[in-house]
Amino acid sequence: MASKLVIIDGNAVLHRAYHALPPLTTPEKEPINAIYGLVSMLFRVITDLSPTHLVFAFDHKGPTFRNEIFEDYQAQRPKAHSDLISQFSKAYKIVDALGIPSFRISGVEADDAIGTIAKKIAVEEVVIVTGDRDIFQLINSKTKVCLPVKGLANTEIIGMKETKKRLGINPSQIVDYKALVGDPSDNYKGVPGIGPKTAVDLIGKYKNLDNIYKNLDKIPLRVANKLKEHKESALMSQKLAKIKTDVKLKFDLKGAKLESLENEKSLALFREYGFKTLSVRLHKIDGMIKSSSQTSLF
Repeated sequence: MASKLVIIDGNAVLHRAYHALPPLTTPEKEPINAIYGLVSMLFRVITDLSPTHLVFAFDHKGPTFRNEIFEDYQAQRPKAHSDLISQFSKAYKIVDALGIPSFRISGVEADDAIGTIAKKIAVEEVVIVTGDRDIFQLINSKTKVCLPVKGLANTEIIGMKETKKRLGINPSQIVDYKALVGDPSDNYKGVPGIGPKTAVDLIGKYKNLDNIYKNLDKIPLRVANKLKEHKESALMSQKLAKIKTDVKLKFDLKGAKLESLENEKSLALFREYGFKTLSVRLHKIDGMIKSSSQTSLF
């Protein structure tokens, strides 16, 4: 059986689940809808993608190296609702109870842990589950993205061909594209006045940011002047957009092998959270995992 590592972007899925699902509470009246969505997505991923290995990545609380590059990075984002914030500790707890390794690394975002694992781990296929399109830059012949759509109702697999069709550029060019157009959600501007169409045209012709700046004399004057004036912003935006693939982390692929999820700890937490339907699904999923593991031995 070919090795397939699925990396789940915990923060992205939790945020999406919180906003997609109606309010749900535990028997103790604590909010739990984001956790319900996270576990539901986990079960769907296992059923649909049949991973041999599985790992979660979460953001670490506190500033990252990007805040050192640009003090106002993500500064405009509203603070998450307390009902969502309260569920993060439960997410770490339930992932641990299910026996799935997870990463929260100080000074970097979940994206950077994901990028490092995807690049360094020797498996035949990597699928990253996330709603964060920044991750598209990691797509290559080995790595794809599983993108939730319509809340959590459906998913779409994004590879190199799909990225090109959606954006008009290759995954490897996304960082330079964002260096030009910026990213309002992360609060950096790129080159003001250069929109998606112009950026795609420039990258299509000159391939990358460095080559664009080497050919300013061939670019229409109005656009060239903007590029000259805002070169510092473009270069900073490029640094902010680029996902790290060299984070120091210890990842044991054997420890991420998907062999079983159902145990005393996970069952106790499912009872504590009032997950009756999910408990039934847990038992079925666990049976499927064990059956698949046995089959792969022959």
